[in-house]
Amino acid sequence: MRARHIWMVATLVGALAGCGGGGEEPAAVSTTSGGLSAEAKAAAEAAAGIPPKPDQKTADAYLAALRKIDPDIVGDKDPERIIDRGRDQCRTIKDFPDDQDKVLMFANARFTSPEQPNGFGDDVAKKINAVVKKYLCP
Repeated sequence: MRARHIWMVATLVGALAGCGGGGEEPAAVSTTSGGLSAEAKAAAEAAAGIPPKPDQKTADAYLAALRKIDPDIVGDKDPERIIDRGRDQCRTIKDFPDDQDKVLMFANARFTSPEQPNGFGDDVAKKINAVVKKYLCP
């Protein structure tokens, strides 16, 4: 879902950037990085309601807080993956403020492990959401 939103916004940004008619490649499109520059990707994520990546100190605190809930939440996964899932969860929290069942469902879908393929359950999902809000959501 996040990739689709990024693609849609990037397409719009590219189309708008290309409206100048000078025949130049839009500044938001890079021919070497899969089509999007870092700036265009950040703009697309912001337009989709996904918060920016945290600084290293905040990222470390976020990951430590998740490990404190249950080390298996982070496990041996790529930290960037866990951070991106939290950023996506911020959007869900924002989009569904009155539907806690849906927010918990998405937390359980995003935060899994080999031992917990369907998530960690609603009690842990609530704790995950609290950590996500504290460290990642604006």
